[in-house]
Formats: sequence, structure tokens, C-alpha cells
Amino acid sequence: MNKHLQRTLSLSIIVLIVLFLIGNKAGWFGKKAENIKQAQQMQQAIPVSIAVAGPSELTDHIVTTGSILADEEVNICSEIPGRLVSLLFTEGTVVNKGDLLAKLNDSEILAQINRNTYSLKLAQEREQRQKALLDKEAVSQDVYDQVLTELNVLKAEANLLQAQLQKSQIVAPFSGTIGLRQVSEGAYLSAGQPIVQLARTQPVKIEFAVPERYASSIHKGDEVEFSIDGNSESFTARVYATNPGIDINSRALPVRALFENKTQQVKPGNFASITIRLSQLSNALLVPAQAIIPELSGNKVFLFKAGKAVQSKVTLGIRNATSVQVTSGLSAGDSVITSGILQLRDQMPVTLQSAEK
Repeated sequence: MNKHLQRTLSLSIIVLIVLFLIGNKAGWFGKKAENIKQAQQMQQAIPVSIAVAGPSELTDHIVTTGSILADEEVNICSEIPGRLVSLLFTEGTVVNKGDLLAKLNDSEILAQINRNTYSLKLAQEREQRQKALLDKEAVSQDVYDQVLTELNVLKAEANLLQAQLQKSQIVAPFSGTIGLRQVSEGAYLSAGQPIVQLARTQPVKIEFAVPERYASSIHKGDEVEFSIDGNSESFTARVYATNPGIDINSRALPVRALFENKTQQVKPGNFASITIRLSQLSNALLVPAQAIIPELSGNKVFLFKAGKAVQSKVTLGIRNATSVQVTSGLSAGDSVITSGILQLRDQMPVTLQSAEK
């Protein structure tokens, strides 16, 4: 019984092996495996979105920040100590260069000037008499020189007193707008104590800095666009000066531009957001920034070709907020995959979900 069972099992195994060899030679199992593989591939196809690469205008620019400065700004101060007897300006108004803004008590200086005037007149008369006697050799040269020296000393004293009198009268050094006063009439001022601020705000200066690598691209006369907080309008200023060298701390080039500010919308101290245009490209090949895959050896993108993702090495150029310029590795009209790129491999099957130009 056992022998019969063993013989039957052996015969069955031989038959199965023969059938397998015949079926395999006929391709029965190969077609089934291929069909299974194709079905798996269809199931694994990733839905993707694409963007069609095409030429477009592109502006290369720098975005930085800066501050608004008055064209001229100074604290009006007293050069000498003294009591403030009058303020001759109204806060917030425009004054002209040379306008008298404030006066200190000058009574003591005027008294000294009067005394000097009398002494100077007497010294001049003495000098004239001694000169006449010297011409007649009635006095020595030493006597005349002493009288002449006294006269010159009094003249120098007169000039000094006039300078002190001028310092007691405080005038505007340039035309501008007067700010808020810091003192009241009757106050005793020390030398250098601020009285009021004077600023010229038409035009204004925009001060900013550009990174070292762009320093050679900034020139006198270049236009820059800027905006300020609280105002949606964009303004245009013109570069008038740069520092001769790069700042060693920030590694940036300090730059100043001038804005006419005819409507007085821009105030000194405003924070400014600045855009500097470097170049304008009219036929740049652009792709969405999210389509770029950085690698150690460079950058690549995946192209949609015949239902497959095909990788392509690319060289990049200028970037903006949403797009990147491709200088090599793509042609106009190529379909660049923009979604699911981290899951893709070269030659992987994909299905088109959406497309944009």
C-alpha cells in the first residue's frame, strides 16, 4: 500500500514538471507575469501637475531696506552761555537761511562795545599825534610803537566783542522747517544746549546698503524704487553717492539716493523698502521654483514625456518670487512636472492631473 502511494505521488510530480516545462516554453506563465507587471505599473502611476516652460520678461533686481534722512538737519544751539530773552519763530513753520530765531541777553556785551569804542577813539588820536612827532623826530620809535600796539589791541578787542554779539543772535543756517522748541524764554542756556531742531525735507535722502557682490552694479545716477509704511504708493529716487569702500562689519556698500519729495509725503525717519533693478531680460526661459530639485552635483527637473517622468539636468540663472530662469537643460515648450517631485524617479510612470502655461 505504501509502495503504491509513493509510486502515484512520484508519477504526479513528474506529470506536473512536464506540464510546467511545456507551459513555460509556450509562454503561458511569461504573459501572465507581464500582465501582472503592467497592472502594477498602472496602479503605481503618480498623478502630477505640469507647467509648460516658455520665454518671458524677467527683471533682475535687489530688494533691501533703508531709512529716510532729511537733506539737511541740525539742532539749533547757543554757542555761548546766557539768558534767552526772545524766541522769534513759530513751531512747525518754514524759515529762510539767515532768519533770526532767538536772542540771548546782550546788554553786557553792548556795554563792553561802548567802552571799547571810546578807548579806540582815544587810542587813534594818540597814534596820530605820536606819528606826527615821529616824523619830526620829536619822539623815539619805541614810544610810537607802544602807542601803535595799544591801538591794535583795542581793534582786536572790538572784533572779539562783535563776534560775541553775533553769537548772542542765533540765526537759521539754512532754509527748512522748524520743529518743536526745547526751551522757553527766560531760560538760562549753557553753551551747546539745544533750542529747536531745523530740517530741510525737500528733497530727502534714502540711505541703504547693497550686498558686496552687487557693489559693482550700483552707479551714480541709477534709479531705485522705494515704498514706506502706511503708504501704498511707490516712489522713485536717484543714486547720488556711495561710500568709497565696503563696510567691513556688514560686508555691504552704503548708498544714498535723493528724492525730490515735492508733496512732503515722505518724512525723515521713515522705514523704506527699496527695489533696485539690475537688468531686464526680454526672452528668459522660466519655470516654477517648486519644480527645481537641488542636488550635490547641481539641479534637475522632471519632464512629462509619453506618460513618464524623465529627469533633466538644468543650469539656473535669475530668480524672482515665484519663478527661476533656466539657462540650459530645457527648451521652450517642455512640460515640467511641478507636483509630487519628491516621489518621482527617472522613467517612472505618471498621469497628468493638471497643466498650466
